[in-house]
Amino acid sequence: MSEQNGAARPSRQSGRKSKHIRSWGNWVALVLLVLGAVIMLFPLLILAMNAFKTIGDYNATGPLSLPAHPTMNGITSFWVSSNFPMKFVNSLIISLVVAVLGVVLSVLNSFALGIGRVKGNRWIILLIMLANMLPQESLLYPLYTIFKEAGLYNTQLAIIIIFTVIQSAYGTYLLSAVYGTFPQAILEAASIDGATRWQVLSRIVLPISWPTISVLFVFFFVWTWNEYMIPMAFLMDDSVQTIPLALATIQGQHTMDATALAAASLLSIIPTIIFYVIFQRKLNQGIVAGAVK
Repeated sequence: MSEQNGAARPSRQSGRKSKHIRSWGNWVALVLLVLGAVIMLFPLLILAMNAFKTIGDYNATGPLSLPAHPTMNGITSFWVSSNFPMKFVNSLIISLVVAVLGVVLSVLNSFALGIGRVKGNRWIILLIMLANMLPQESLLYPLYTIFKEAGLYNTQLAIIIIFTVIQSAYGTYLLSAVYGTFPQAILEAASIDGATRWQVLSRIVLPISWPTISVLFVFFFVWTWNEYMIPMAFLMDDSVQTIPLALATIQGQHTMDATALAAASLLSIIPTIIFYVIFQRKLNQGIVAGAVK
C-alpha cells in the first residue's frame, strides 16, 4: 500500500504542475495584453512627465523627455489660481449625487420594464435607446430655456437633474435587458411565498444584480466628473463650477502653457483614479458576472 501511495503522489504532483504550464497561445495573449496596457498608459506617463517640467525644459527637449529640473510650480499654480479645493468639492458632490440617483432610477425603471412587464415595455425601451443617441448639443437650448424659467440656471441642482436623467436613461436601457432575462422560477417562488414587489426587489433582484449596479455606479461617477459642455453652458459663477471648467481657463486664445495644462490635467484625473482603485474589485466582479450571465 505504501508503494502504491508513493507512486500516486508523484503523478498527482505532476498533474498539478501540468495545469500551471502555459501554452503558446496563453503567452501570446499575455504579451498582447501587456503591450495594450503599455499603449493605454503611455499618454498618462507623458502627461505626468510634462506636469513636472519647467516651460524652458519643455521648449528645449520636447514632450517625450524626462524633466531635467523637476518642479511642482505648475501644480501649485493651478491649485491656487483655480481654487482647486472648491472645484473639487463641487465636482465630487455633483458626481456622487448623480451616480447615486442615476443608479436608483435605473433600478426602479428597469424593474418595472424588465420584471414588472409594463405594457408596451419594448417600445419604451426603444424610445430610451433613441434618446441615448441624441447628441448633447441638441439638448442645450431646450434645457437652457426650461431651467431659466424654473429659476435653476447657474445652480448645481440643474446639472444634477440633467445628468441624473441622462445617466439613468442609459442605465435603464442596460438593466432592462438584464432584468428581462431574470429567472421566472425565482420570481414565481417569491410570489407564492407572499413576497411583495418591494421585497422581491430588495431581497432577490438587488443582491443578484449588485455587481452590475456597481459597474453602473462607477461609470456614472466618472462620466459625470469628466463632463464639460453642459456645465460650461449652465454654470457661470466661479463658486459653482467644476474641475473640467477650471482646466479651460488655462488655455488662452493664442497661447498655451503646455506644462501648466499637463499639471492641471494630472491633478484633475487623480481623484478619478483613486475612485477607480477603491471600486476596482466591484468593477471586476460586475464585468465577470456579466460575462458569466
